[in-house]
Amino acid sequence: MSVVQKTHALELKRLRKNFGKTEIIRGVDLAVEAGDRIAIIGPNGAGKSTLFNLISGRLEPTSGEVLLNGQRIDGKKPYEINRLGLSRSFQITNIFPKLSVFENLRCGVLWSLGYRYTFLRFLSNLDDANERAEQLLRQVGLERKRDVHAVNLTYAEQRALEIGVTIAGGASVILLDEPTAGMSKTETAHFIALIKQVTVGKTLLTVEHDMGVVFGLADKIAVVVYGEIIAFDTPAAVRANARVQEAYLGSTVADAQTGGH
Repeated sequence: MSVVQKTHALELKRLRKNFGKTEIIRGVDLAVEAGDRIAIIGPNGAGKSTLFNLISGRLEPTSGEVLLNGQRIDGKKPYEINRLGLSRSFQITNIFPKLSVFENLRCGVLWSLGYRYTFLRFLSNLDDANERAEQLLRQVGLERKRDVHAVNLTYAEQRALEIGVTIAGGASVILLDEPTAGMSKTETAHFIALIKQVTVGKTLLTVEHDMGVVFGLADKIAVVVYGEIIAFDTPAAVRANARVQEAYLGSTVADAQTGGH
């Protein structure tokens, strides 16, 4: 009787990355199920951003494999990986500042709808692209800012727009790098709800330092320390993991459980 091997939405196998003689990522294995929301946490310098860069193609691994829906993507260019169904945001907001909110979103949908190099003067005639951009406007709550240049948005609004651009192409796997950094508590709470809403049915990986966000958003947590994943489990299990507490969380776990009291 043959055994059917399960295909994961995202899988890392024995992934390593060296910079010169310094080993930053040290044999990471991680299998993410479709539809899961995964938070990647760890102290500064643990290798979280490097891991994101390896997954999204900004860096090539020294060895090991990255698979997206069963297909190897390590060694591919970022735009090739994006077209295969993986999209990411960055710590620093990455949008077109001189375009309106609507124009930013419309640019994000063009490739997924089959449009390649289209002169801007023709974009107003692309009914499907315009309709999809209008849908995204509503999804990210920026209808009232439709014609505002992105540079004139508040910081939280710019982050919401970047989320919209990130999901615009219809990627099934979304990577968000510190999406709530720099936000107030009120903005953060709104943003958690927004992320949950726009990633329904998608697989989400996020790097996040705010433990309230982590425990409020993630189905599972991967803890990275010195380039290795020392735990990958549910928030409750990670919260109770003595090795994790010693290596990273400490009193932060208790604060997240009690609201800081």
